[in-house]
Amino acid sequence: PLFSTKMASGQRQEEERSWLLENGNPKILNKESRHGHGRSRRAHNISSASFRKKSKFTLVSNIRWDSLRNVLANIQEVILGTKLSILFCAIPAAILAHYFRVGRSWIFILSLLGLTPLAERVSFLTEQIAFFTGPTVGGLLNATCGNATELIIAIFALSTNKIAVVKFSLLGSILSNLLLVLGSSLLCGGIANLRVEQKYDRRQADVNSLMLLLALLCLSLPMLFTYSAASPELTVEPSLYLSRASSIVMLAAYFAYLIFQLWTHRQLFEAVDEGEGVNNEAEEEAVIGFWSGFAWLAGMTVFIALLSEYVVDTIEDASDSWGLSVSFLSIILLPIVGNAAEHAGAIIFAFKNKLDISLGVALGSATQIAMFVVPLCVTVAWGMGVNMDLNFNLLETGSLAVAIIVTSFTLQDGTSHYMKGVILLLCYFVIGACFFVQRFPSYPNEFHTLKSGIDSVT
Repeated sequence: PLFSTKMASGQRQEEERSWLLENGNPKILNKESRHGHGRSRRAHNISSASFRKKSKFTLVSNIRWDSLRNVLANIQEVILGTKLSILFCAIPAAILAHYFRVGRSWIFILSLLGLTPLAERVSFLTEQIAFFTGPTVGGLLNATCGNATELIIAIFALSTNKIAVVKFSLLGSILSNLLLVLGSSLLCGGIANLRVEQKYDRRQADVNSLMLLLALLCLSLPMLFTYSAASPELTVEPSLYLSRASSIVMLAAYFAYLIFQLWTHRQLFEAVDEGEGVNNEAEEEAVIGFWSGFAWLAGMTVFIALLSEYVVDTIEDASDSWGLSVSFLSIILLPIVGNAAEHAGAIIFAFKNKLDISLGVALGSATQIAMFVVPLCVTVAWGMGVNMDLNFNLLETGSLAVAIIVTSFTLQDGTSHYMKGVILLLCYFVIGACFFVQRFPSYPNEFHTLKSGIDSVT
């Protein structure tokens, strides 16, 4: 009887797992494949995993109808399987606020709050799909969907010809990752591990630093080009062509970076979490099916697009209402709120003295935005007939140059202490204060000149 009871219990557990994954054919990984997959998980996935909750299906498993049981189980995993699930309430609140024409500043802040859990869930869904496609395709999904929020916001801003918002938000994401996230991680990790020498793999940091320096060169040349002529109008069209050519070079470099990261030197970018505070067993097996993951990912993308449209439409009204410049909201507020989960995850792992994960999150995101999202926006704008170039203006480009150079010097010796974090954070606060006091619109006149100059040439 005892043997029969154990057999029945095992069969029940297998049935519960089978209805979690559609088609009745779940991909259960064996011990070796689980270990191999776990070693190839990227820092972004491990960082986001710190906000996930293990689901209990006691009530759901009692439902008789298979289809309803599958739907409820997926909802429980995707919607309630994160510690940020309470912020999902901001999504319908933002939609209702837009429908009933509530204050536009409220629409702006509710949309930002709603984007926070959506960004974390996109990371979760791409990892779930990777269980069925393998780590390489999963890495490619991460490389393209890792900053989906910034990319979708940028595309909506381009569709309304708000090039300044695009440039500000992308610049802010890079600065936030390099100075705020990395600085907070080094500071918190250094204080929590005062008597432990903190080390990390410098090779990964060197590769990302080289990529960021290449991005800085491509962003600096169009700006310097405008100062090389007697009149800025003479450089309008050549600067635009230079920006488009530089964007193609940046995308080619990012493609080479993906080959380096996912194939030839994968071991440099693999991150392992020993499981402090994160249930690895739960993360090493798929909890939703392949097609369910794609359906949820498409649905999340739709809501990200909707909230991104609200953010772009209301950012100027929020700026007027709060007395803050658009540059400050785009460079400081948008990146902090939009990637709060990923940033907090990096700090949590720095507390655990796992700086390789923290650096992978901060430097990986900054590299992805600088070398992929920025040039992709230029090429997309090119296809849309929008004249977006890589001239981020003198103040913005100078801030980016300081951030990249200071970060590169900070990470050159392979060790860390809290003083490095203090310096990075102070750099971020000074740059933030600069854009806080900036009240003059530096971009609109420039864009008007860019458009009129090209129109006159063509």
